[in-house]
Amino acid sequence: MKSVKVFAPATVANVVCGYDVLGFAVDEPGDEVIMRLNDKPGVSLLKITGDEGRLPLDPDKNTVSAVVKHYLNHVGRQDIGVEIELHKKMPIGSGLGSSSASTVGGLFAINTLMDNLLTNKELVPFAMKGEELACGYGHADNVAPALMGGFVLIRSYEPLDIISLPCPQGMHAAIVYPEVDVPTKDARQMIRSKVLLKDAVTQWGNVAGLVSGLFMNDYELIGNSMTDVLVEPTRSILIPDFYNLRVLAMEAGAVGFGISGSGPSVFALTKDRETATAITQKLQQHLQKLAINSLAFVSEVNKKGPVILD
Repeated sequence: MKSVKVFAPATVANVVCGYDVLGFAVDEPGDEVIMRLNDKPGVSLLKITGDEGRLPLDPDKNTVSAVVKHYLNHVGRQDIGVEIELHKKMPIGSGLGSSSASTVGGLFAINTLMDNLLTNKELVPFAMKGEELACGYGHADNVAPALMGGFVLIRSYEPLDIISLPCPQGMHAAIVYPEVDVPTKDARQMIRSKVLLKDAVTQWGNVAGLVSGLFMNDYELIGNSMTDVLVEPTRSILIPDFYNLRVLAMEAGAVGFGISGSGPSVFALTKDRETATAITQKLQQHLQKLAINSLAFVSEVNKKGPVILD
């Protein structure tokens, strides 16, 4: 195979209480990557669309190409040439793993063209290099679910230990992206470096409860566990009318509600598509009253990860 077109999904990281250790993939939005091999050694980024000129074409500075170079060095194939087109199909800086989708799209494409030398799980450390380039820290709670699909727990970073989690059949996410700017680097810098032991204990209990709820198909336990006492109180300041959005979502039938990644996107978990659709409509109507434009996405939890389109 000399060329491939790949779709890589957006992700919801943290899932409220699981800062840097929990995430899940969604069906939409996402990014598309077109990759071709040639005989001229080196990686070139030919085109980027959908980014409004915000992303670099320098192959060493863009995550989609930088991780491909890292992959080729690892497998000893610096002799081949790679041409890449990146088509952004999702908003940048949305808290939905925009850099992750680009990174994962590039890695999945080159691994496909190399006859799948590595498993998707084995690609995660390479993808983390892309996250380090994008935001200064190589976290895995976006790239792991984007590569592996479904819900993912990062039990440990040193050594890296990634666990796929089940989730109830038919679980959906209602996602609303208020069109305000919340850079990931800035959002991370707001987080406290030290926490009270009593808050840590509360957070540990909620993470354990959420994971247990996913295994038990227990929506009540999942919802009761979706509480964050460490990060959300700070990051919610950056989200327009966050707590009123939460009230609206819960009143409309959400299982739980929170910030997606570093924001400003918010999400609700629901038992079905109809409830998720109703929630996005209510949240968008509320934001419109505040003169804030928004985008909405409704998706079942994506259990496939990246896919070949062509």
